[in-house]
Amino acid sequence: MLMPPFCRAMQVVLSLLLALTSGTLSLDTLNMCMDAKHHKTEPGPEGELYLQCSPWRDNACCTANTSVEAHEDNSYLYNFNWNHCGIMSPKCKKHFTQDACFYECSPNLGPWIQQVDQSWRKERIIDVPLCMEDCHDWWEDCKNDYTCKSNWHKGWDWSSGVNKCPEGSRCRIWTEVYPTPKSMCEQIWSSSYLYTTLPKSSGRCMQLWFTGPNPNRKVAEYYLNNAQQRQSFASTKLLLLAIAFLSLRMY
Repeated sequence: MLMPPFCRAMQVVLSLLLALTSGTLSLDTLNMCMDAKHHKTEPGPEGELYLQCSPWRDNACCTANTSVEAHEDNSYLYNFNWNHCGIMSPKCKKHFTQDACFYECSPNLGPWIQQVDQSWRKERIIDVPLCMEDCHDWWEDCKNDYTCKSNWHKGWDWSSGVNKCPEGSRCRIWTEVYPTPKSMCEQIWSSSYLYTTLPKSSGRCMQLWFTGPNPNRKVAEYYLNNAQQRQSFASTKLLLLAIAFLSLRMY
């Protein structure tokens, strides 16, 4: 038996509504680990986290071994060579160590996790809003170092097993490759981070560096709530359009 056109229209509209609302964000997003190369499946206490990774010891997505390797040059984590344009200065290197700890250990990145089709991970972060101080301090401490690439996620020569500058590139001073803190924070890991002018005191940006209780859960909760409100508004708007459409069909 054929379905009347009105019923078919209703079915289509209801299917659209279901598709829109099925992706509703949950509180689990505030305490989760991404599906990546070295992350644990679930966050939990790690009392022995090493040095700069120790702020996450109460609830972490990294293991103690990962936290140690995050501090090493050419560690087994990614075989990444920080010294691709000469020896990276210690004050610059400490920011990359902190960046690695944040990426590997943080359980509060859920609102910015997206699926990817990559051989070494199934998820990554996009546009995590960094606090202004962290981005500026990172750039300031690295501005006298050298690099040959603006995007460190891809384009390296890996023929030796570790990353080297690709053929045709040249080592340039940091400020030539990254004229501003914004350009560095947003380009270096292909939009993993979003530059903001928000200070740490705002409670609206994620902190790479902190001591004491982790402040980033409340920040993630703020962005999660905003996303849920936008999703709810979109669902309501579509529902009203659906009702108007079905009402017209009845006349």
